[in-house]
Amino acid sequence: MGCLDYIIINYRWVFVCIFLLPVSLFYNIWFYLRNWMVFKLSSAPNQHKNKVEYVQRQILKWNIDGRRSKMCTARPGWQTISFRQPAYKKTSTKIEVNLVDILNVDVQKKVVIVEPLVSMGQLSATLSPLGWTIPVLPEIDDLTVGGIVMGTGIESSSHIYGLFQHICLSYELVLADGTITNCSPNENAELFYSVPWSYGTLGILTAVEIQMIPAKNYVELIYEPVWGIDNIVTRFNEVSRDKTNEFVEVIMYSDNEAVVMTGTQTDHLGSTKLNSIGRWYKPWFYKYVQSKLKEITITKECIPLRDYYHRHTRSIFWELQDIIPFGNNIIFRFLFGWLIPPKISLLKLTQTEAIKKLYEEHHVIQDMLVPADKLEESLRFFNDKLQLYPIWLCPFILPTNPGMLNSRSDRDEKLYVDIGIYGSPKVETFQSRETTREIEKHVITVNGFQMLYADTYMTREEFRTMFDHSLYDDLRKKLQCEDAFPEVYDKISKQARI
Repeated sequence: MGCLDYIIINYRWVFVCIFLLPVSLFYNIWFYLRNWMVFKLSSAPNQHKNKVEYVQRQILKWNIDGRRSKMCTARPGWQTISFRQPAYKKTSTKIEVNLVDILNVDVQKKVVIVEPLVSMGQLSATLSPLGWTIPVLPEIDDLTVGGIVMGTGIESSSHIYGLFQHICLSYELVLADGTITNCSPNENAELFYSVPWSYGTLGILTAVEIQMIPAKNYVELIYEPVWGIDNIVTRFNEVSRDKTNEFVEVIMYSDNEAVVMTGTQTDHLGSTKLNSIGRWYKPWFYKYVQSKLKEITITKECIPLRDYYHRHTRSIFWELQDIIPFGNNIIFRFLFGWLIPPKISLLKLTQTEAIKKLYEEHHVIQDMLVPADKLEESLRFFNDKLQLYPIWLCPFILPTNPGMLNSRSDRDEKLYVDIGIYGSPKVETFQSRETTREIEKHVITVNGFQMLYADTYMTREEFRTMFDHSLYDDLRKKLQCEDAFPEVYDKISKQARI
């Protein structure tokens, strides 16, 4: 490593603190105010039709011009949540999609209709004051509805409701021939079940109808320290199958210690302590949870609902520790914590080649979805291959719906677990490509899935073994997508990302 590379990598925090944090703050303020005004003025529903027709005109023109290259959205690759940028955008016809608005909140039907670039932070900020929320609201503010629909999303309530796709009631898309269509379980059902995990390869998503549920003011959260991998897995399964727990997640801090968290919504504090964990000066959530290991006993507190939803945003789970090593220091939090976190998109945009190489060779960002009955086996496997902690465990149910996940589900609804692994492995034998390949093969062996935002080294054949392409392939032919959009594999494989 050269001297300049060493400085760029080890002192990146200087650039992040001086430049990216202030820029991120102003960007967030502008975006929040803009969306608040649009919603208050009720202008979004009137503009939505015009914006969708603009997408339609672009696709019709692409057809008239002879379908010379495959299409993708014009959204820059650095704005996506993946730490890689897609190479395919350089050679594709870019379709401008300026769909960033919440269109309608219908409390009678208990649905919210949104455009695909609406973020989780934007959605929770709009619904919470109205007394509503959605059943599955993924943690990171910048995650967008479209990204989660076309990929996938999960939350600590997923052991009850499933993945984000399972709370979506209908989709609006513009297809390859320029047709605007709607799909739901009762209308164009094959398309409805094929959209999730399709990564924009069946059409351009323009609106999503999402189920709503009433929201309460707080989450009463119970912290339970557990030691021993056998005990951790047993307790995880017990609380995940107990539907009286509205929220379930586990953070493992080593192969032998974890904190199990269960929560329920409530409007009443009673004698329970209130902890507003979203305030800028509060410890990062995962570090605060780690302190519960020292208390040994089970503890309980109430957290404001929106603070709970976005509990991992300020530290980007635990990724920010590698970028700003002193970020959780009490002095830094008190003086500058209100600037945290930097926008993930801006972090990507300003990555140097040295940092990209560092992340590729020495860093892991993966979410592996495996059956709950294979959890202990998988944890031991990942520990042998990575020795990387903390590890995030989030349970979810997998219904027997058609689509890309069909081949991994049994006849009955089944409990799965998202094993989230983020950071730098401690094993000396770690090699990015080879180790990830071993992990992917393990996940296939246990009938699991890999979230596709991360690096994927699978061959096309292995990818088709992991995901059921039967319905997807039929629709690609039926909707004339083969020369209109890349296949999913061509958008998510390591060769397609830089």
